[in-house]
Amino acid sequence: MIRKEELYQIGRFNKPHGVHGELLFTFTDDVFERVDCDYLVCLIDGIFVPFYISEYRFKSNNTALVILDGIATVERARMLVGVDVFFPLKYIKEEQKDELSLQYLVGFSVNDVAHGLLGVIKEVDDSTTNVLFSVENEQGKQLLVPAQNELISDIDYQTRTITFDLPEGLVTINHE
Repeated sequence: MIRKEELYQIGRFNKPHGVHGELLFTFTDDVFERVDCDYLVCLIDGIFVPFYISEYRFKSNNTALVILDGIATVERARMLVGVDVFFPLKYIKEEQKDELSLQYLVGFSVNDVAHGLLGVIKEVDDSTTNVLFSVENEQGKQLLVPAQNELISDIDYQTRTITFDLPEGLVTINHE
């Protein structure tokens, strides 16, 4: 059984394209092009299901048209519309991790050198120029942390932990 901790979300299937089961795929990371793995994983009814890629072609910088094995009709393709698409982490080599999008860091624990454990990254807000990590602590409170290289002192991919050296006051700003 495939577990969420073994995966990294890279996009979503949007709509069928044509009549032979091709799907429009919007992605945040083209890792499927750069890393040697011939399948993607889809979250269907709460279960992670692998689908082998027959072929794909890029349509733009963040969209591709994908044909999956076993999906040969527009009706079958419609069943995957709106489905989140993941990539298996086990195929990503250590030297390739720096090339991944920030979405890869969702699920990482966040520490601060002065305050210790802050919580877990729940999402990446890249809707503005200043990208933020939404970090949730054990009490369910949210802290927004700037996703800036200058603030990161260490990333441990083995333990899935990021250590920040955050400016004074940033951690406690929501508690005042």
